[in-house]
Amino acid sequence: MIYPIDSTNNDRQYKTVFFETFGCQMNKLDAELSLGLLQEDGYKIVDTVDEADVILFNTCSVRQHAEDKVYSHLGALKTLKQKRPEVIVGVLGCMAQKDGKAIFKRMPHVDLVCGTRMFSRLPELLLKIQSHGSHVLAIDENQIVNVKRAVTFRPNVYQAFVTIIRGCDNFCSYCIVPRVRGREISRTIEDITEEVQSLISHGCKEVTLLGQNINTYGKGLPGNINLGNLLSVLNGLDGLERIRFVTSHPADMSRDVIRTISNLERVCEYLHIPAQSGSDKILKDMRRGYTANYYRELINYTRECIPRMAVASDFIVGFPGETEEDFQETVRMMEDLRFHNCFVFKYSPRTGTKAAELEDNVPDEVKKARNAQLLALQKTISLEENRKLIGKTVQALVEGVSKSVAQRLSGRTRQNHIVVFTGRQEMVGQLVDVMIQEVTDLTLYGTIASAT
Repeated sequence: MIYPIDSTNNDRQYKTVFFETFGCQMNKLDAELSLGLLQEDGYKIVDTVDEADVILFNTCSVRQHAEDKVYSHLGALKTLKQKRPEVIVGVLGCMAQKDGKAIFKRMPHVDLVCGTRMFSRLPELLLKIQSHGSHVLAIDENQIVNVKRAVTFRPNVYQAFVTIIRGCDNFCSYCIVPRVRGREISRTIEDITEEVQSLISHGCKEVTLLGQNINTYGKGLPGNINLGNLLSVLNGLDGLERIRFVTSHPADMSRDVIRTISNLERVCEYLHIPAQSGSDKILKDMRRGYTANYYRELINYTRECIPRMAVASDFIVGFPGETEEDFQETVRMMEDLRFHNCFVFKYSPRTGTKAAELEDNVPDEVKKARNAQLLALQKTISLEENRKLIGKTVQALVEGVSKSVAQRLSGRTRQNHIVVFTGRQEMVGQLVDVMIQEVTDLTLYGTIASAT
């Protein structure tokens, strides 16, 4: 759930909304923007469906598991809807864009299906349902997305996501994103800078720039604008301590941008750049636009330019036609490049993609075994790399109370390590130095060295 940092109009009668988000950081930001709009329209965010007048699910379609989970949640609401027919149930985001009115056929008790370009009209759409009845479909593919936000409405006052480019033009054979998010559209540097400056004035110290393919930032803008230009401008803003960006596509990550980043002190040394496979044959069938050797050279070049750079990756196992040798090439890539962390997924066909036309011929038990093997390998690598930090001091931006260890605080390093330590509540939002004493594959544990 996302909660309001600053609440206004407390004397008025609120409507209530329950909002749950599935999927990527872009979905989380869309949720933040949507909830900001609803709060401005007089809605109060609640924590359970039983308290809600409106129940909204912001959905993901990248993998079948994510869709299955949403449909399970929707199915569970059928009884509630029968008891309280006035409750509005809505599906937003990528699944809504992909499935459209088919959602109404499968789940007749759903009232609203709102696509990825229409969330800025949520208050209007909900009013329409209240006034004229259910089954409102809003999936206009030509709608211009409004990314204006209420900057005081964020899950953490010290951090914020900022969209810089929406959509994707790569059309990887397995990926549904271009269909549900549309083609690439960049925001101007001036518009982004204005938003970041507003965030800084409201306490933000770290921004994460978002795009389905962030390396093509500048497409459609006049002049030769690229990601490096934007990062250079933001790096000069007073009050901003850290800048991150996700997600990078190897084929579009230029060495010029890497060299630019190496000279920007506020850009964090963390790069999420999915490889997806270590096999050239599979990469070609995935339509990724690069070879395994190209990817290896890109990572090595990045580490030469920025020695402290932590690199994270994604891999898909069980893609159609993936042999044991193809899979072993992925294993070798992980062993050689020693990623900071990896997200590993079993392939699932997505209707409307080119890969869905291929025979899904890798047995599920093989997919599960390969998935488990890669996760185990990454756990080993992460633990070995984290152990190198024992006895060293790292800088962390304190995010709040640790979710895993009571009475301790949690923060993140520039390389995106989670750090847990004993500290005071007033340290939240500060940059602190932590001496590392113990580690797991996921977390660093230590004690305060000093505050800055």
